[in-house]
Amino acid sequence: MEINRILSADILDIIFDGRNKLYGAYELRKTYKKRLLEALLITAAICVLAVEIPQLFFKVKAKETTQLFVRDVSLEEFKKEEKKAEPLPPPPPPKQEPPKIEISKFTPPLIVKDEEVKEEDQVKEIAKLEDTKIGTINQEGSKDEGIISAPPTEMKGTGIVEAPKQEEDYDKIYTKVEIPAEFPGGITAWQCYLERNLNQDIPIQNGAPFGKYVVTLTFIVDKNGAISDVKAENDPGYGTKEEAIRVIQRGPNWIPAVQNGRNVIYRHIQNIVFVVAQE
Repeated sequence: MEINRILSADILDIIFDGRNKLYGAYELRKTYKKRLLEALLITAAICVLAVEIPQLFFKVKAKETTQLFVRDVSLEEFKKEEKKAEPLPPPPPPKQEPPKIEISKFTPPLIVKDEEVKEEDQVKEIAKLEDTKIGTINQEGSKDEGIISAPPTEMKGTGIVEAPKQEEDYDKIYTKVEIPAEFPGGITAWQCYLERNLNQDIPIQNGAPFGKYVVTLTFIVDKNGAISDVKAENDPGYGTKEEAIRVIQRGPNWIPAVQNGRNVIYRHIQNIVFVVAQE
């Protein structure tokens, strides 16, 4: 190597000056720092992954939550019976006038001049009076055949006879009413009550897998709004049935149902849905 290049040359170039650089030793030493840096980065990445993967797993498990859905269900959709309009009575038949009978005016005999006799006062011939009635006026009509026809009598209907109405038993348990029983404050207050008092983590605590768990409950709301006879119609398991019954039994009185303006005993049906989901 020339003297003027020694000060600016790399140590490897000085060592391998005049030697075979293609043998491999030169290339290995020249790329040593690069390979060392790559090895350090790969090692650091593996260490980071080894630490972070377990933490991510625990975070995912911690994000398992339950969601609460409340759905109000009535046993039967109540429909008010439409009152049928009572049929109008038939109109009365038109009054029929009796047929007119021919009447000839009776004219007492008077001796007067012919020119003073009016036409209606002329004395009728006996032959013409055989089939007519004698009266005080002249009237055209049918011949008198000796039959007396009376005007038809008007028939009056008796109308519609209604069956006696039976009094309703207001002490029975109703399943359909005009105004169903409800939680004080309506559905919004009912949802708030469940969210505050229901243990939504019951399914997770009992090892429930992801899914939806619906508990159908029935209970009696008496005339004063008191709750009794709380029953679960099904049991999805994982403690959901017992938790739903507990919350209903410990709740406040409801607003009673109303039928015909009176408070009545009402059987209410309620669905409570537990959802175990992964966020």
